[in-house]
Amino acid sequence: MNGKHCLYWYLVLAAFFLLTTACTPTTALPTLMPVAAVPPGADGETAVDTNNLPPTFTPGPGITPAPFDAPREQGAVLATVDPSITPTIPTITPRPSETPTPSITPSPTDLPPIEASSNSIQAPVVVHYNQSRLGIHVVLDNNAGIMNFVRFAKPAVIKGVDSLGFLREVKEVSPTTVTIGRVDDIFIQNYIGEPEEAAREYVNKHLRTYQLNPGADYWEGWNEPDPGMQWMSWYARFEQERVKLMAQHGFRSAIGGFPPGVPELEEFQLFVPAVETALRYGGIMTLHEGEFTGDLRNLYGSALPGYPYYADRGAMAFRYRWFYREILEPAGLAIPLVISELNFAGWHSTTADNLIYNQLAWYDSEARKDPYVIGFTVFTAGANTQWRNYDLNSIMPELLDYVNSQN
Repeated sequence: MNGKHCLYWYLVLAAFFLLTTACTPTTALPTLMPVAAVPPGADGETAVDTNNLPPTFTPGPGITPAPFDAPREQGAVLATVDPSITPTIPTITPRPSETPTPSITPSPTDLPPIEASSNSIQAPVVVHYNQSRLGIHVVLDNNAGIMNFVRFAKPAVIKGVDSLGFLREVKEVSPTTVTIGRVDDIFIQNYIGEPEEAAREYVNKHLRTYQLNPGADYWEGWNEPDPGMQWMSWYARFEQERVKLMAQHGFRSAIGGFPPGVPELEEFQLFVPAVETALRYGGIMTLHEGEFTGDLRNLYGSALPGYPYYADRGAMAFRYRWFYREILEPAGLAIPLVISELNFAGWHSTTADNLIYNQLAWYDSEARKDPYVIGFTVFTAGANTQWRNYDLNSIMPELLDYVNSQN
C-alpha cells in the first residue's frame, strides 16, 4: 500500500471518530460538600469545636399531678389515691430478697439548699410554746372532740393520715401546732430499682394530694420501713431525692418513719446522709415508738447490741436517744424530731387514769428533756374498725385536761 492510500484511510478514520464523539451525551460529576476545617489545639491535637454542636437535651423534673378521688368527708379535702384508709400494722416490714443496689450509683438530683429567708420553705426551728409535748394521731376526723382538743389545748403536734383536710382548720385555730400529713400508701414500699427513680414516682403519684392539702407543715413518705443493713443506703438515697423533689414544689418533708424497735445503730449510721439533706431543705425526722406489753417503761434502760446500759434510754421507748447521742449530736445534726406514733398494747386494756397520768405523763416528762423533740402523737384518734382498741375519741376530754394542766 502506497503513501497516498495510507493518508486517505487515516483521514477517513479521523472523521469517523469526530462524528461519534459529538453525538455522545456528557454526565456532570457530583460536587463534594466542603469539609469544615478544625483548628489544631495547643498541644498539636485536633480540637473539637463544641460551639457548633447541638445542645444536649436536659429533661425537666417530669412531675405530673396524679389523679385524685373526690372528697369523702364534709369539711375535709381528701385526695386519697388508694382505696384503703387503714394505717400500716406496726410490725417489721419484710425485706425483699433482691440483690442489693451497687454502691457506685448516680448521685441524687442536686438542688441548692433552701435559704432561711425563703418565703416558701424555711429551716425548721423548734419553739416550745407549751410545756407538754403531747399531741394526737388522727386516722379519721370523725369526732368533735378532736378539734375541741386542738382548739383549747393547742397541742405541740397533730398528725393526719389520709383524713387531711382538717389540718387546715388545725392551723387556723392553733397556728403554733406543727402539723404532719401522710398518704396511706403502703403497697409500693420496696427496694427495687434506682432509689431516685422510685422517689420521683412516689412524689409524682401523691403530688396532687399535697397540693390540695396546704394544712400540713411536713409530709411523711413511707410508713414504718425497716431496711436493715442491706437496704438502708438505698432508703437514705430515696429520702434524699424525695426531700429535694418536694422542695421543688414548695413542700417540707419528714424523713424516716421507722417503726418501734428499729433500726440498729449501725443501720442508722447509713441513714445519716438523708438527715443531712433534710436539714438543708428545712425538713424534720419522724419515727414511731411504743410497747405492746401494756407498760411504756418496759425495756427502758436496756442496751442495744454492743453498747453499754444507760438508765435514760431503751430498746423501745426513747430508742431515739441512741441515734441522737451516739451519732447525730456529736456530728451537729440534731434534726428536729416528732414521734409520729406512740402506742402500746391497746388503750382499752387499761384505765384512762393509768393511760394518761402514768404512761403518757411519764413519756411526756422525759420527752421534754430533749430540746430537739417537737412532740409526740398518741395513736390514735378517729380510729377505724381495725384500730378500735386504740381509739382515743372517748377520752379526748381527759387528754385536753392533762395538756392544759401542764401548760
